[in-house]
Amino acid sequence: MRSTSVATALAVVFSSAALSVVAAGTASAAATTVTDIGGFVVDGALQRVFVGDAANGRIVASDYNGTLVDSDAGLGSVSDLALSDDGSTLYATLPNTHQVLALDPATLDVKTTYSIPTDTGPRHVAFTGGKAWFSYGDQWDGDIGSIDPTVDPAGGTDPVAMAQFPTDGTSVGLWGPALLDTDPNRPGVLAVGQTGISTDSMAVLDVSGGTAKATAWYFGDYTLNSGIGDIDLVPGADQVLVNGTDRDAWADGKFSKAGSYPGAWGADIAPNGLVAQFNAGKVAVYRPDATKPLRTYSLGTSTDYATGNLRWAPDSSRIFALASNGSSYTLKVLTQPTLNVPTLTVNAPSSAPRAKKLTVTGKLSATVPLPAGARLSVTRTDIESPSGKTLAAVTVKADGTYSFADTPPAGGTVTYKVTYAGDAGHTTATASDKVAVSRAATGLSLNNNGKLYNYGADVKFTAHLGTTYKNRSVRIYADPFGGDKPKKLIKTGKVDSHGNITAWVDMTRDTAVSAVFDGDARYAPKTAKVTAYARVKVSTAVSKHYKTAKIGSTSYYWFHKNTDPVLTTTMTYYPGREQRLDIQVYYQGTWYTTDSEYFPVASNGKSGVRLGAPGESGIRARVRSAYVNGSSGDSVNSTTYGAWKYLYFSN
Repeated sequence: MRSTSVATALAVVFSSAALSVVAAGTASAAATTVTDIGGFVVDGALQRVFVGDAANGRIVASDYNGTLVDSDAGLGSVSDLALSDDGSTLYATLPNTHQVLALDPATLDVKTTYSIPTDTGPRHVAFTGGKAWFSYGDQWDGDIGSIDPTVDPAGGTDPVAMAQFPTDGTSVGLWGPALLDTDPNRPGVLAVGQTGISTDSMAVLDVSGGTAKATAWYFGDYTLNSGIGDIDLVPGADQVLVNGTDRDAWADGKFSKAGSYPGAWGADIAPNGLVAQFNAGKVAVYRPDATKPLRTYSLGTSTDYATGNLRWAPDSSRIFALASNGSSYTLKVLTQPTLNVPTLTVNAPSSAPRAKKLTVTGKLSATVPLPAGARLSVTRTDIESPSGKTLAAVTVKADGTYSFADTPPAGGTVTYKVTYAGDAGHTTATASDKVAVSRAATGLSLNNNGKLYNYGADVKFTAHLGTTYKNRSVRIYADPFGGDKPKKLIKTGKVDSHGNITAWVDMTRDTAVSAVFDGDARYAPKTAKVTAYARVKVSTAVSKHYKTAKIGSTSYYWFHKNTDPVLTTTMTYYPGREQRLDIQVYYQGTWYTTDSEYFPVASNGKSGVRLGAPGESGIRARVRSAYVNGSSGDSVNSTTYGAWKYLYFSN
């Protein structure tokens, strides 16, 4: 105890500790990610996708779902990848070490290393005509070479042949590093697109005889195309697709403009002729020579200008795209690329009365014509049919519109879901709309609002529910004041035959009690809320007196005039709580307040105060402890006054 002019406040020391639990995350499959694209090829037999990671000197392998399944690191800077026609060998160009690696696609183990006698490449690689063809060189001195995997160097013959780009029929050779492309359906045909200088020169070579011969050649300064960043052979036509946009045909050894697709940054062509374009974070699929996309996919916020980041599966079943987030590329798998995606709308009234007919309208449309008489399935979901109730199917009109009528039997939120199952040329399409269907109001009440109870009183709260349809259940919650105790469900169940349900609350704090009816098909939800109040438990013990005796009819604690009374208050504890000590003195028949002061309550609920001795005899005083809502450090209980304790100071 420490003294003040009136008393000593007992220091309150308390602490609290909070424990938190961190939930373990669910393990997920690893995505296939590279820092810089160094080749990109799809193996249909193994159903694997190989991507070269130029920045990290490795090749990564993914399954057809985009999940990383293998990786071969420590290769050096990988520039490009290609598969042999039989799928038995994966070729990788390493320009920094001037090598071409032949790897086993199933294991990524290196089978053979071919040294390329150049200090500028090899850069790009493609396989056709039984050989792996590669480009090398820099500005002004580009060329192509080939590797014959059937040649055993131990026999004295080098499988690597350099300077294979023909000069006959092309006027000049390559002036820079070249892009290469092949078509599995046209073995022995090699497309060459020159890059690196101000030209859009390109060629189609016949390499079926082992020696490259020019089938067609073009040399120009951005006349036919605006430079070359991507080149693809068009299946089933004597054409190349440049930059995913320009279709150039060849005939009689020359190229000419044959059409175009909307602008893109790069593309790849499926064996069936479908064109997948990459542009501004989206992939668009076009039918041959079409100007409107068959299907469009969004890759998010990617706006990377890198080319070569699209590949078709050999069976045209899906597209693989490397989407950029600015610092790396992640493999995305785009399925059902041959199917057009219809647009389906559903329009229902925003609100409607229960058991009254309403009309739902909508439209089914697509950029590829839909079959006549398309049918839509309809499902209604409501309180009575949470899993959905199937309604009669709807036939789409010639203009794509449709409508149907329904009479919702249940109120609340009613959802109409319309589905097109798809067809040979279209994906499925689903859309829905919600209707707020009216419900009748019911009564719900709760007793004891505003009542005040002693600390610890067990109080019965009764909720009364009025007329409803099927649901007769009510939940009762108790929410004690104070942030340390959450709202708690204390009773749930059906009301009795009188519509009543009761729950007991131990009133240790002011408490908000609520009753909740969740509603049913015909009656709306309802909540009733009351607040009941609880006093604290408070008592004061007096010590240091030498006797107790009455003055008149009142019992007093007697003290010598120079003795300091000690007052120990016991009060319900709450963090930061203080008790108020009131002191009054009796003079000429009236009690006068001399002081009121707050003192902390310790965590054990005790608060000790030493009252200074008056030094005079014949003085009568009285003291009491009180909890004052809002002034005693908190507001979780109602104001409570303890009993007066009477003191008399004698000689």
